[in-house]
Amino acid sequence: MVANDLLIRLRYALNIKNSDVAAMFKLGGVSLTALDVSNMLQKVNDDEPRPENYKACSNDMFEAFLNGLITTKRGPQEKKPGQAPAKPQKEPANNMLIKKVKIALQLTTEDVLDVFYDGGINVTKGELGAILRNPSHRNYKECGDKFARKFLKGLTVRYRD
Repeated sequence: MVANDLLIRLRYALNIKNSDVAAMFKLGGVSLTALDVSNMLQKVNDDEPRPENYKACSNDMFEAFLNGLITTKRGPQEKKPGQAPAKPQKEPANNMLIKKVKIALQLTTEDVLDVFYDGGINVTKGELGAILRNPSHRNYKECGDKFARKFLKGLTVRYRD
């Protein structure tokens, strides 16, 4: 899935206002105006030309938003003395979405499995563990679009109803 679609669905599922989305981007290190955010949140069909004011969301920008979401929900992380900054891992947006939302909402593995179940799919602990692994791990599995959609649907059921 495109990062814009993930952002639109996650914003809806967690009932986040556009101004809060802009603030979360800023906490993640990307400065956007409210107009930029609204242009980013436009739904666009693949068979139609994109409007001229449409703003694409890259995976790096989406990661910045998710980091801002974590900071908003859990507070800023204190730096430990002598700790090296984490090396960014290039991973698909779907895997990043599940990992970082799990952290932001303080979900346990059982909670994530329940979210998937609420979304209409049964996922085993093994499958979830493979999705949450480091991309360099031999048992890493890339999260498909279907899993991401079902996860976001489960979040919507859990947090909007």
